[in-house]
Amino acid sequence: MIGPLVEPESVPEWLRPLVKVSGEVDSKTFTRFSPPEDAYTRPAAVLILFGEREADGEPDVLLQRRADTLGSHAGQVAFPGGGAEDGDGGPVGTALREAEEETGVVPSGVRPVAVLPELFVPVSKFAVTPVLAHWAEPSPVHAVDPGETASVARVAIADLADPANRFTVKKAGMPWKGPAFEVGGLFVWGFTAGLLSVLLSLGGWEREWDPGDVRDLDEALAAFKARLVGKE
Repeated sequence: MIGPLVEPESVPEWLRPLVKVSGEVDSKTFTRFSPPEDAYTRPAAVLILFGEREADGEPDVLLQRRADTLGSHAGQVAFPGGGAEDGDGGPVGTALREAEEETGVVPSGVRPVAVLPELFVPVSKFAVTPVLAHWAEPSPVHAVDPGETASVARVAIADLADPANRFTVKKAGMPWKGPAFEVGGLFVWGFTAGLLSVLLSLGGWEREWDPGDVRDLDEALAAFKARLVGKE
């Protein structure tokens, strides 16, 4: 099932636009990639978990940084998630299981509110289903397995929407380019940044920013890491 899992009026007001629009979008809203005909894809799901900060009640989203020692997507920021397993019962089950395994989030405090269209990731051959959820009863989170996850963070939506934290990245010698964020001590790009960029727009949170600020990915990453070292 794609679209709302609950009545939009039953979620916080700031989250309603996303729940309402979830049934009106298709994969082309988020990505230009689609799996080739008869291509093998691996089912997967990610949990896009929205909560409210205890200090001021402002919305945030849960992100994690993958361990630098991983064989694929090392050091990249991602939503909790991964490949489907027997017994998950669908993408919602996969997203909740993976989030618990990776960040320690307690599933009973999470309320799934909508399912987005399946998105194809060419690099990994995953067909990823994003599951939107509201963190009704927040629980402490941490990097459960340091071999897989370097850190876990709750990032404010307002910080993601801040024009000062947004830009575009490209890879030298390649036609690809996409959105990126520097926020909360994280450098977000690739699949996760693309999803966040669209969600900011669909949720009504987006502020005017400069998509013409295009930076070389490797150079931007190196500069970001240098700044982090300088703050230590």
